[in-house]
Amino acid sequence: MSGRATHGGGPAPLVPGTKPAPGYEILAHLTRTGWLDVYDAWSAERACRCVLKTVRPDLRGEERLGERLLREGRWLREFSHPHLVRGYETVESPEPLVVLETLTGETLSHLVARVRRRPAAADVALLGVQLCSAVHYLHGRGLLHLDLKPSNVVVERGHAKVLDLSVARPPGPAPAGVGTCCYLSPEQARGGPLTAAADVWGIGITLYEVACGDVPFDCGGTVDESEDDGADVADGWYPQAEEAAVPIASRRRLPRALAAAVDACLRADPAARPTVAELAEALETALPRHP
Repeated sequence: MSGRATHGGGPAPLVPGTKPAPGYEILAHLTRTGWLDVYDAWSAERACRCVLKTVRPDLRGEERLGERLLREGRWLREFSHPHLVRGYETVESPEPLVVLETLTGETLSHLVARVRRRPAAADVALLGVQLCSAVHYLHGRGLLHLDLKPSNVVVERGHAKVLDLSVARPPGPAPAGVGTCCYLSPEQARGGPLTAAADVWGIGITLYEVACGDVPFDCGGTVDESEDDGADVADGWYPQAEEAAVPIASRRRLPRALAAAVDACLRADPAARPTVAELAEALETALPRHP
């Protein structure tokens, strides 16, 4: 997960050679979101590359963003799971930053765009089982991820790791639009109490796009734009809040059990979706059986 990216407007990002905190040197700017800059960096203490996340220079005066970044970093530093990105350190001064492990695979969104041939059904099912494992772990620690999507999953040789806890929160009330427009569940779109079912939706819509190459809704051409809490890119309109997901069988032929599992994740009623454990069990039935 490396490369060089332009900053796309606003103040220029830090240049290579900059030392944003003792022991860290910027190697390259990777990407810019609505409020973050992400860098490839060198850790002198670990003698290895790492990823640094910082608040954009033009937004550093907004204290809530720094707190949000550090909160994510503390969670990732404390958590330990094979399908969750590792956090190394949080730095509060001179500016908030979070240090993460460098992942050498590709995001699912990049793979979907790059590889014309869709993955085998067994690979889709295995991905789903791994996402269920990571989500089960997060739920056990009292957090909902709320932003599961292909750009937040890196895969290397069939091993998936979930990224980005920037909008994660405990179950309960939430404002409308928490998450990313085309991937959030209907209840996230509307606002109100959120449960583990919101992440089941996130797993399902991620598997749907990986299997078919697109999401089951018309999102106006932009399907991967990260948003801040309560923000949206469609002036308050979310297709998943008004229409049912197109069954995956209409887009691609898959084993019946796998297709049924993905469709079940995308039921409009959160109570009608499977639990994470039920989903994992259903997905495992689509995996090849070995003696």
